Amino acid sequence: MQIKPIENPCLIVVKLKRWERKECKPNSLPVLHKMHVKVGDTIKVISGRDKGKIGEISKIFKHNSTIVVKDINLKTKHMKSREEGQPGQIIKIEAPIHSSNVMLYSKEKEVTSRVGHKVLDDGKKVRYLVKTGEIIDSDENWKKLKEAAEEKTEVAAAAPAADSP
Repeated sequence: MQIKPIENPCLIVVKLKRWERKECKPNSLPVLHKMHVKVGDTIKVISGRDKGKIGEISKIFKHNSTIVVKDINLKTKHMKSREEGQPGQIIKIEAPIHSSNVMLYSKEKEVTSRVGHKVLDDGKKVRYLVKTGEIIDSDENWKKLKEAAEEKTEVAAAAPAADSP
């Protein structure tokens, strides 16, 4: 068997046992914790097995304050063969890590920092890095994220069309 990464790995999601209770509000809705990071932020892992690694957030789970970071906290998953002719596989998938184990990272200054909130002169509320003063929620960052999301949807839409005869 060969170990090979997959382009779109499935995510490990924490499932609660029947006897475990979710933290709920009085109206029985689950509590969604506020997070200091968002999808697309560059972060550095500050504790755990992957301490010191730098990556970009690809997914957030607010109910248990965990995040999935691209190419960090990789776990091996053994896949059984689904068809007779297809062999089994060992794949690498990205597992979630707790948001308290990461800090925002500035690529320009190469330093980690806490996040702060401030209101600009035009009345827009933004997040910024406390150490460097660098603004995270700028219009340029949002445009980059939107373009990347559009490219992914275009590639996903084009892939099935290419597979059909």
